[in-house]
Amino acid sequence: MKMTPLVSENQRIVFDGMAFTVKREDQLHPHISGNKYRKLTYNLLEAKQQGHTTLLTFGGAYSNHIAATAFAGTAYGLKTIGVIRGEELENKIVGNATLRYAQECGMQLVFITREAYRQKSEPTFLLQLQELYGAFYHVPEGGTNALAIKGCEEILTAQDLEYDLICTSVGTGGTMTGLINSAQAHQKILGFSALKGDFLTAEIHKNTQRNNWQLNGDYHFGGYSKIKPELITFINEFKEETGIPLDPIYTGKMCYGIVDMIRRDLLDRTQQILVIHTGGLQGIHGINEKLKRQQMPLIT
Repeated sequence: MKMTPLVSENQRIVFDGMAFTVKREDQLHPHISGNKYRKLTYNLLEAKQQGHTTLLTFGGAYSNHIAATAFAGTAYGLKTIGVIRGEELENKIVGNATLRYAQECGMQLVFITREAYRQKSEPTFLLQLQELYGAFYHVPEGGTNALAIKGCEEILTAQDLEYDLICTSVGTGGTMTGLINSAQAHQKILGFSALKGDFLTAEIHKNTQRNNWQLNGDYHFGGYSKIKPELITFINEFKEETGIPLDPIYTGKMCYGIVDMIRRDLLDRTQQILVIHTGGLQGIHGINEKLKRQQMPLIT
């Protein structure tokens, strides 16, 4: 497998009378979807150049990054280790589509407490992991580092010059930072946070000096991985009307926010809007399993 920069297609859509364009990053690769492809591309090259044979990374129960890294490692000839948040998940792999898939790809899953997981960026903790599992190339949670940002800077191309506003969902801030760095002078980046709290603003400021961006924290639906029936209804209606599937953790919340802001005249209807579809669709199956247990409507 050769990880090389790709160009995604733009799809013009109309939803409920509102028109905008979706950049289909979700179609870049069948297993390494959207921004995960961008984030992993240069990290995989660097791991190989440094002579590493193992990747170690972090993630939660439905992590797109865990799934993508597991497949990329297999395809790229690297062993993968996934450190998973929540030791109780060790006995639930069979019922979790994401973890099951990662394991089927050959990833070694290591389950730790949420308290221990908070140390995931600490050098001493990483050293302890190295003592346990041997030398590895460390890919941070969500895949975000300088090389990931470099990959995400390649999302925008010459075909996107006509757009005034570029929207993206935000988890760790890497994708948004890449877009901020590569945007043209007339373009503004609007991020929709999937997490509760405003700490992502500081994270983005660490990696860019530009001020052509804004982070909206009003559409997290209660926090990361929190889902409400109205969001599921929106996702299903969006797919039925446009043919584009959305995930409930990132892109669903972003598109809900964009549509709501347009309806409330918080966004200028005359500007050209480009929406980055960052993928994440692999998680729908696992989320539906969770929704079924909660007797909530399913994502179709």
